[in-house]
Amino acid sequence: MAFLVTGGCGFIGSNFVRLLRRAEPRQRVVNLDALTYAGNPANLSDLENDSSYQFVHGDISDRPLVDRVLSEHSIEAVFHFAAESHVDRSILDSGPFIRTNVLGTQTLLDASRAAKVRRFVHVSTDEVYGSLGEEGFFSETTPLAPNSPYAASKASSDMLVRACHHTHGFDTVITRCSNNYGPYQFPEKLIPLVISNIEAGLPIPVYGNGLQVRDWIHVADHAAGVLAAFRNGKAGEAYNFGGRCEKTNISLVKTLLNLMGKPETLIRHVADRPGHDRRYAIDCSKAERELGWQVRVDFSKGLADTVGWYRANPGWVETIRSGDYRRYYQSQYGHRGV
Repeated sequence: MAFLVTGGCGFIGSNFVRLLRRAEPRQRVVNLDALTYAGNPANLSDLENDSSYQFVHGDISDRPLVDRVLSEHSIEAVFHFAAESHVDRSILDSGPFIRTNVLGTQTLLDASRAAKVRRFVHVSTDEVYGSLGEEGFFSETTPLAPNSPYAASKASSDMLVRACHHTHGFDTVITRCSNNYGPYQFPEKLIPLVISNIEAGLPIPVYGNGLQVRDWIHVADHAAGVLAAFRNGKAGEAYNFGGRCEKTNISLVKTLLNLMGKPETLIRHVADRPGHDRRYAIDCSKAERELGWQVRVDFSKGLADTVGWYRANPGWVETIRSGDYRRYYQSQYGHRGV
């Protein structure tokens, strides 16, 4: 028996795979990843010699491949992280988001149900809820009102997971999380973008006036929440995870500049993103109450540790930016099959 993690070479997925190997040492972990632009097998290089971990290069939309992986590895549970996830890219071209997030999720659901997988954990985002005003919080009962092609594709996948449970009685759990930060995050996201630009002496782009509000959670706390949802969640339910740590984008950028000893004159305001949601904030009391989960990483310490990680790993950032991680994949995995 084994666990399947889709998208395990991405930022959140790789942190979750590492947690899963520690928390469930007797379980084999299979990582299915298509290695699109943000998927980097080097994120899990420390597991290369772990006999209980196996990487499979493939697309979740490939039904024969998914069937084979589920069967050959006797998959007991699926943790579905695989997704196209960058809002700006979805605005430029929504096609990949529909193929992976919608069609890929349905393919994975159908295959998992046919293989009699015990539990399917679908990892989603708070962006499916849309935008908040100055007050209030997203709860699991908040109506879905996505405002970007990315968010709409994730809301669609959430509905497919919900329908699979209600129509077929398949054991599914949905998790939705606020903005993550921590090690191994792709450099186009806000925090690693700011850190890497500061290190390179480049300007820091800030959308509009920078007063958009986001709730921040360390990736380790998110990963722990997904595992708690698998262990303690009720079939058919959704659970929100947030850091109870609201920050405006501009204040976060200034905090990072201060942490790294650089002047605020590096900030460059740029034209705002089309349809930019104003505020996200999560009510995570249901997860705390029903799953026994809670935030453990203090934001100030977590942010300082994140800056420290990127400063200690400049080669990782450069490898991502240059595309060398593709060559790393070929050298490490190009000769390996399923």
